[in-house]
Amino acid sequence: MKPIEKSLVEKAIPVRKENSYKGNFGKLLFVGGSAQMGGAIIMSSSAAVYSGAGLVTVASAPENVHALHARLPEAMFLNMYNLEALGNMVEKMDGIVMGPGLGRNEKATEVFKTVLTHLKKEQFLLIDGDAISIYKNEQMPHPNAQVVFTPHVGEWKTLSGLSKEEENEEDNRNKQKALDAIIVLKKGQSEVYFDDEVWQNIPGNPSMATGGMGDTLAGMIAGFMGQYEDQHLGILSAVYLHSDIANTLSNTHYVTLPTMIIEKIPETMHAYAQRQ
Repeated sequence: MKPIEKSLVEKAIPVRKENSYKGNFGKLLFVGGSAQMGGAIIMSSSAAVYSGAGLVTVASAPENVHALHARLPEAMFLNMYNLEALGNMVEKMDGIVMGPGLGRNEKATEVFKTVLTHLKKEQFLLIDGDAISIYKNEQMPHPNAQVVFTPHVGEWKTLSGLSKEEENEEDNRNKQKALDAIIVLKKGQSEVYFDDEVWQNIPGNPSMATGGMGDTLAGMIAGFMGQYEDQHLGILSAVYLHSDIANTLSNTHYVTLPTMIIEKIPETMHAYAQRQ
């Protein structure tokens, strides 16, 4: 297992060309946020925008539109229960994040099925939160796209059958290959499983133990994947910077809220890019 090192992240941050435009930096769709859990999809999509994603659309419950626009006017909105419009939007994207605050009811399952139906091979699909449970419990077909799962340990048990006490690098690798997906296993020192290698994140601290932290990481990962030519480096960089920002904040804050991390992403990315 290789450590994700600061020097790797510094070298990987993309330097934007002078004649760049928003289409160069990823068109992303975030699907989730029931009427009761709108904050999850707002934090996730905010993290992508603050990470530099070019165009972000949020498909969510209609109750969340005003909160989203008040918090994140840069994002566009779509009613995720309008399945025809949702399917059309999926086809236009570079990547989709599925799951933050989605819920686990019949309507959420129909939303998930619609996304899967309209996916294209060249896209990526990041499956997080409630969507992990739906994928496993409803026995969804394997998506026709590059798949990234971002489970915490409890969700990994649902997905893999391995409990916290049972999971280990070898068995995790076997499960990752069986799932035919990249796994970002969120824990005290998160682990990233690719087909040919495993990486471990070193930064992180107890101040991060608060709701929304995983939603924020999912948004950062998607935002980075939409910009990096090497998407593996994008994933590793997002995982590292998420914790690195929290470490810096923890020097002066007892709790590092996800929204605090989001606010610091552009400044931190700029500082890292200057070291190249």
